[in-house]
Amino acid sequence: MSSINGLKTKFTWAVAMSLVPLVVAGGLALAAQNRSGLKVPNGLSFSEFKGYEHWETVAVSQTEHGLKAILANPAMIKAYRSGVPGNGKGFPDGAKIAKIEWMFKKSEESPYFVNVPDTLKSLSFIEKNTKRFPDTKGWAYAQFENDAATDTLKPSVEGHKCGFECHSKVATKDYIFTAYPRR
Repeated sequence: MSSINGLKTKFTWAVAMSLVPLVVAGGLALAAQNRSGLKVPNGLSFSEFKGYEHWETVAVSQTEHGLKAILANPAMIKAYRSGVPGNGKGFPDGAKIAKIEWMFKKSEESPYFVNVPDTLKSLSFIEKNTKRFPDTKGWAYAQFENDAATDTLKPSVEGHKCGFECHSKVATKDYIFTAYPRR
């Protein structure tokens, strides 16, 4: 049993260490663009999420075409830890989520099969502010697509309401898909 736990620990450590250089390199490349002025129509601006890179990880996910890290600010993490949304309560105003999505590739260095982040695909943000966004149950959404050719971000032209339509599927979870898994 201890050898299985040892392998799990080594695997987790190897995956984490393989992500660090990619995250740092990606952060340096994006720092070249002045992102503070980016804004989706009638919605959130990039500058409202300053420091998101340092938020706590809520979860990770993988789709057919991307790897995602879902991060949350302290207000959102506190709500998750108190049982929201499973306890029937909603997230507080000021709760924020950032989703970093990369294309992925197979690691060439790893002795076992593992997908690792490759090119940045998009950055997405969600904020709850019931006074500012009453038409969408207090939630606002922003997505910034990365143009791989220029390595610059472009705001989605859909504005913040497009995210609400999709998130309405999880209205009973206060419009948030991402669960806070056991640690």
